[in-house]
Amino acid sequence: MLKTVFAIAGKEFKHLTRDRRLFGILMFFPVFLLAFFGYAVNFDVKQIKTAVIDLDGSPSSRRFISEMTSTEYFAKPLYTHDMSSIRHLLDSRTVTAVITIPEKFEEELKRGEKTTVQYLIDGVDANTAVIVSNYIEAAIGLFNSKYRDEELAKTGLKVNPPVKISPKILYNLELKSSLFFVPGLISMILVITAVVSVSLSLVREEERNTIEQIRVSPVSSFSLLIGKITPYLLLAYLNAVMILIVGYFLFGVETKGSYFDLVYTTFVFLLACTSLGILVSVISDNSQVAFTLGQFISLLPALLLSGFVFQIDSMPPLIQILTNITPTKFFNRILRAIILRGTGLPTFYKDMISLFIYTGVTLGLSLIISKVKERKA
Repeated sequence: MLKTVFAIAGKEFKHLTRDRRLFGILMFFPVFLLAFFGYAVNFDVKQIKTAVIDLDGSPSSRRFISEMTSTEYFAKPLYTHDMSSIRHLLDSRTVTAVITIPEKFEEELKRGEKTTVQYLIDGVDANTAVIVSNYIEAAIGLFNSKYRDEELAKTGLKVNPPVKISPKILYNLELKSSLFFVPGLISMILVITAVVSVSLSLVREEERNTIEQIRVSPVSSFSLLIGKITPYLLLAYLNAVMILIVGYFLFGVETKGSYFDLVYTTFVFLLACTSLGILVSVISDNSQVAFTLGQFISLLPALLLSGFVFQIDSMPPLIQILTNITPTKFFNRILRAIILRGTGLPTFYKDMISLFIYTGVTLGLSLIISKVKERKA
């Protein structure tokens, strides 16, 4: 049987490399996608455009603005004295936030009275608005703390806070969103290339009627299937290696866990992807339908339901059940465990079991649909 499998795999590999444009796309397009999406998909909010209305114009108000906007999170502020222009600045998206410093700001500070600084934020993008609000409040809190300490130092007093915070971020010390997204990008790119390439390969055999010649030959369906998908599995593996290398050099994503874990989990994931590609090929009547359905069934669930961007735990219970239609949900958790946390099988064995179940279910469905179609034919 192995000899037959190798023969079919060799024939498929020659067919794959004969079309150099398709082979080049399958080889390098995933790396291009990683580089493109890796830079584009980023939830870090930096260089916030801010307008300042300084009604006090005192050294204290200028110091307040200077200290608040001196970090990389804020761009150089736009100063204005025209209150009527605030709405226009926000409507035209010239700025994201407008900070208004009241009159007598310095005077009230020196008298030890509370003074109120108002800030307006464009709330169309709720996520960005919350982050900007947190940045501004953190900056104001830091200013308050420094100002209080300076005033107490003038009187010779020093107050130590009763509770000292000692935060420590694990796994992603700089809280870079790219480190979170790159593993998700790897699984998304692999599922698209594997599902589309396997489904197209099998449907083309049907279109060229060469599948009938194979069926009447002594080659078993199992040998045919293994031989057909083997070149695409190897290609997907090569894609995975190239993506990891590019991810390391472009985004600094290092694999903290075992490379052995990475190899066998990727193999199991690719088996699940190819089983999905086989299901697509069984449903599709021609390569155009296979290409469209393959993209639809692999891309959208991988993007929306896999935990790549959106938290699965925050979804309604029914949608959480629906997330099981994509194998990327399980592989994302496995990749993040291996690459970011550096953990092993005990932390993701349930996801491995889920991938095996997923593969069995999709192959079973493919077999049932194929039998039904044969009976109708």
